[in-house]
Amino acid sequence: MEYIKLNNGIEMPVLGYGVYQVSPEECERCVMNAIGAGYRSIDTAQAYYNEEGVGNAMAKCGIPRNELFVTTKVWISNAGYEKAAASIDESLRKLKTDYIDLLLIHQPFGDYYGTYRAMIEANEAGKVRAIGVSNFYPDRFKDLAEFGPVVPAVNQVETHVFNQQVKAREIMRQYGTQIMSWAPLAEGLNNFFSNEVLKNIGAKYGKSVAQTALRFLIQCGVVVIPKSTHVERMKENFDVFDFFLSEEDMERIYALDTGKTLFFSHQDDSTVDFFVSIGK
Repeated sequence: MEYIKLNNGIEMPVLGYGVYQVSPEECERCVMNAIGAGYRSIDTAQAYYNEEGVGNAMAKCGIPRNELFVTTKVWISNAGYEKAAASIDESLRKLKTDYIDLLLIHQPFGDYYGTYRAMIEANEAGKVRAIGVSNFYPDRFKDLAEFGPVVPAVNQVETHVFNQQVKAREIMRQYGTQIMSWAPLAEGLNNFFSNEVLKNIGAKYGKSVAQTALRFLIQCGVVVIPKSTHVERMKENFDVFDFFLSEEDMERIYALDTGKTLFFSHQDDSTVDFFVSIGK
């Protein structure tokens, strides 16, 4: 496993297991399987409704807590100082742990300044080791980084070969903030798994399209959290540390970047309306 050091000195695995869209019923099994496959970083969120499954797996897996790295996120409906503070304690209860390794604001809407204050206090109290944000585009990210008392350690955003977040990564780098990818495999969109460039490059190394794409992001300094409910796919996604993409191959994958989302834009008014409706 490779690690990156966050701006507060905390070390984080560069590869983790994401549980977005893993059902509460399946989550404990999936996380147990992922830990068995070698994963030590698990990414969940209040809005995934599976924190308890993650907590059960961590409690039963036999791996010391200090060898595991768990990330969760405060949801919009818990925005604001008082609600966020209460939700952090609830996440700790569900995760069956005394501390969260990384806590993120899930979406850049609602009273995220109040949420951030609660997160800072949780960090100071030892309930959280590092704090950051998710889905903060450069404008919102700069706002919080410049005027918040603590620069975010992480910003988790849509990042994959078709949307490489080049500009956003450069801005985060200026603040010492680590980029973390959601949807590192693009959730299979845009014919991801049949992409000829990724297939041809992967064949050179005896690797799959998914392994090639994950290796590319890791070499770009991006933390990745691929999700699968199948053990063999978990193992495949984890097996990306025994090869290194050449500069030429990296350039070919750089060329796949469209600079556009495959999902939705947080700056589109209909997207904002959707999140606002959830937050009220």
